[in-house]
Amino acid sequence: MADFDQELDASGLNCPLPILRAKKTLNGMDAGQVLHVIATDPGSVKDFDAFAKQTGNDLMESKEEGGKFHFLIKKS
Repeated sequence: MADFDQELDASGLNCPLPILRAKKTLNGMDAGQVLHVIATDPGSVKDFDAFAKQTGNDLMESKEEGGKFHFLIKKS
């Protein structure tokens, strides 16, 4: 997995909480920094895809591993 600047563990949270937490965390980050989000809600895959498109942030990676979903989002 690529390097990241901050990690957000949203395991056990259902949508829209992982997105809201990610949005809040990204707001405190600098452009170009990368946020690693861990989620367990299967719906988060399409949610983070839509979130990246809507906010203009770059969804660099989206993968599932051992029942957990990992997202790397680069702040634009």
